[in-house]
Amino acid sequence: MKREVGSDAMGGTKGVKIMIIDQCLRALDLFEIIPYTQHYNLEMIKKVQKFKWLLITLVFMSFTSPAEKAITVYLVGDSTMSQKQVKAYPEAGWGMPFAFFFKSEVRVDNRAQNGRSTKSFLNEKRWSSVMDSLKEGDYVLIQFGHNDEIQTKKNATTEAEFRSNLLRFVKDTRSKKANPVLITAVARRKFDQAGKLEDTHKVYSEIVRQVSRSADVPLVDLDKMSQALLTDMGPEQSKLLYNHLLPGEHPNYPNGMKDDTHFNEFGARKMAQLVLSEIRSLKLGLADYIVTKDK
Repeated sequence: MKREVGSDAMGGTKGVKIMIIDQCLRALDLFEIIPYTQHYNLEMIKKVQKFKWLLITLVFMSFTSPAEKAITVYLVGDSTMSQKQVKAYPEAGWGMPFAFFFKSEVRVDNRAQNGRSTKSFLNEKRWSSVMDSLKEGDYVLIQFGHNDEIQTKKNATTEAEFRSNLLRFVKDTRSKKANPVLITAVARRKFDQAGKLEDTHKVYSEIVRQVSRSADVPLVDLDKMSQALLTDMGPEQSKLLYNHLLPGEHPNYPNGMKDDTHFNEFGARKMAQLVLSEIRSLKLGLADYIVTKDK
């Protein structure tokens, strides 16, 4: 009896499963073609047939694919977190480098989108899509505020709406036995004439902190931490974190760019490292999967 193994394109755990099963079944097929003798009678052949299916079941059960074991970390938020298209480079969301700081057991699924508030993320059913995929033990990192707080935007939220939406995210996440983590909006680079950094997210970041306390949700106060970093670097050096380009410096921005909200690769990595350091400080289970240098 001839059996065909899948093509070379079939890789990973699935391909290994099929190869092992195929080899085992080839061996068992020998019992079916051996002439009936005192050692191999009809009863023996029937037992071999039953054993085949038992073997298949056991082999499949012995393999657990990485996708089945993996912890998924969902990132939900706005453009300061999101994955960027090539046409936007060197602009980068902090969720991009964040994904590379974890061991293979963790998969980062960046669902953040440019220009989204809690309201538009819900209305566009982006949140329901996360809920459809979310499973027990996963994490959801929630960072909004940039677009919620600007009342001239059509997707802005009132303070009450913002609080309600955050609480919904928390409740829904916990209903799936997953782990919500609230994150305050990362700071904008806005210094006054005296060189002091302005607190542009003051009201909405405080709402995030209040929801964290009232619902007992871990908080990464990225607003506070990034403000400290910008203050330490000062008005000039802090430009190195953001998408500031001279004319002709990058083909995506032939006329240059002065963006004090969105990061370049370096700035995105620095913000990601702030989040990672706080995950460790909070002693979240996720911290066990952060890659560290061998000592």
